[in-house]
Amino acid sequence: MTNLCISCSREVSTIANSVIFKCPKCGERIVRCGACRKLSINYKCLKCGFGGL
Repeated sequence: MTNLCISCSREVSTIANSVIFKCPKCGERIVRCGACRKLSINYKCLKCGFGGL
């Protein structure tokens, strides 16, 4: 299983402050890289459409 950021599609294994968590609405796995988190880039769950920063 690859760990690609949901916002920028970069591999997160080498990016500091990256996170993997479950969507609060449906439980789908969400991967966010530290760079997108720092810049507050929007994300949207691919399964249910739940979004956040």
